[in-house]
Amino acid sequence: MPIRLLAALSVLALAVGQWFIWSYAPLEETMGVVQKIFYIHMPLAWWSLVSFFVVFCASVRHLLKRDAGSDILAGAAAEIGVLMSGLALISGSIWGRAAWNVWWTWDPRLTTTLIMWFVYAGYLVLRGSDMGGERRALVCAVLGVVAFLDVPLVFYSARIWRSVHPAVLASQGGGLEPEMWHTVLVNLAAFGCLWLTLLLARQRIGRAEERARALMLSR
Repeated sequence: MPIRLLAALSVLALAVGQWFIWSYAPLEETMGVVQKIFYIHMPLAWWSLVSFFVVFCASVRHLLKRDAGSDILAGAAAEIGVLMSGLALISGSIWGRAAWNVWWTWDPRLTTTLIMWFVYAGYLVLRGSDMGGERRALVCAVLGVVAFLDVPLVFYSARIWRSVHPAVLASQGGGLEPEMWHTVLVNLAAFGCLWLTLLLARQRIGRAEERARALMLSR
């Protein structure tokens, strides 16, 4: 599917998702309208984890194949993952202000997510370093594999340690109505379209940058 068509589909899907958030989903009794940030926060968090899984898979493939395309894919996915996980932390802080009356608390889910963000932000810093091309790609691939160790920890942190994260409480039967679950699924799909659009666009840019570097070196 052409990127422009996928981008148009993403805009449409996000607009539909907003209708579900503001017109279809009922108000939550305790937090009221602030709870609706959940429908944006959760997709951002989920697709950031998917991004880091793509980084892991592409890094493994690069280590096995020494494939430049895998390195480009890993870098593109990491950029999107850092962006989405950062937005998830920000939206979560706004939500947490209403749920806990504080902007931040060292809850296991929040703490492990913040650590994950710093690890992958460091990964991006490494990718932008002056280290030699193939050596940089190899080191980044190793880090892309090792960094993924924190991703399952983020997912299972609420089960390993006691957590009062609102999303965890909701997943344990915290009173979400069917309309709320429908809204969650619609927005997960909408953000999935956006995620794929950004990934393909950034991957295309990465390939163009690689060709430009190759032309510069051949002169």
